[in-house]
Amino acid sequence: MERPIFTISLDFELHWGRFDKYPVDKCLTYYSETRKAIPKMLAMFESYGVHATWAAVGGLMADNLEEWRSYSPDLKPTYVQKDFSAYHWVERQQQLYPETLFAPKLVREIIQSKGQEFGCHTYSHYYTCEKGQQLEQFRADLKSCQRLALEKFDMKVETLVFPRNQYDHESILVASEEGFGTVRSNPEDWFWRHTERRSLVKKLFRTGDTLISMGKDSFYPLSAVEHSNNPVLLPTSRLLRPFVGNKMTHQRRISRIKSEMQRSAEKGMVYHLWWHPHNFGHFTQENLHYLQELLAFFQQLRDAYGMVSLNMKETAGLVRGK
Repeated sequence: MERPIFTISLDFELHWGRFDKYPVDKCLTYYSETRKAIPKMLAMFESYGVHATWAAVGGLMADNLEEWRSYSPDLKPTYVQKDFSAYHWVERQQQLYPETLFAPKLVREIIQSKGQEFGCHTYSHYYTCEKGQQLEQFRADLKSCQRLALEKFDMKVETLVFPRNQYDHESILVASEEGFGTVRSNPEDWFWRHTERRSLVKKLFRTGDTLISMGKDSFYPLSAVEHSNNPVLLPTSRLLRPFVGNKMTHQRRISRIKSEMQRSAEKGMVYHLWWHPHNFGHFTQENLHYLQELLAFFQQLRDAYGMVSLNMKETAGLVRGK
């Protein structure tokens, strides 16, 4: 039996991941609390010996709008729905709030933290499956992210998480050609396929599956991970949904995650948990408490079954080794 693996990935976005959904001026406290929560998450990860991948929107690495523009690609996305474009959004703003868009100090803190991998969530929160965009525009976006990481932080970014979990075969090939050796993929369940095709039914099943089993097992053997060609595709297991005030419902979700972690540990499989740091922007202390509960449970599984915590790049390295 293979050694069980606990993998965590985080979609680090701030408002770059939400500009097409929410007005920024209504979210200032939300992002302020998020920024306070991130160092606490890092300290918690270190305390419990947990490795994680922080897939960040490239724009977060910039100090300000001027620097962000200087690294922005010449080829910008030509979405049919222009509101999907971060560039279109920025140009329409009468006032920008830098604290909702730029976080180079937090980026550096992540980089300097033990076991933490800094990954890519594209430069502009790019949607590869929306109508109108072109693959060369996506390629240019990835290049911008890599250039900023290398020139400012002397860092090579090798793991990619697609925004809104949108990807197809062609976009994965582009990612591989641009040096990304690890990519996060979706579960096999039908309600996680083609996330660009938004539907209420899919949303209901994804939400319901956090409470009761509505799909396949969420964990998987390392040997089942796709790696015949670069990049290694690492599926997620479960989205850690935030606590929003209902203790009974949330405790049910936490119990379900623990049950899945337990079974993956017993079977020697991979369990891949993910969330957005900004999910902790509301009810911050409660969400940190529940995260600590899960990390303490991982520690129990490590002691009982030898479960190991690996970030995405480390997990992909084991796949290649096999």
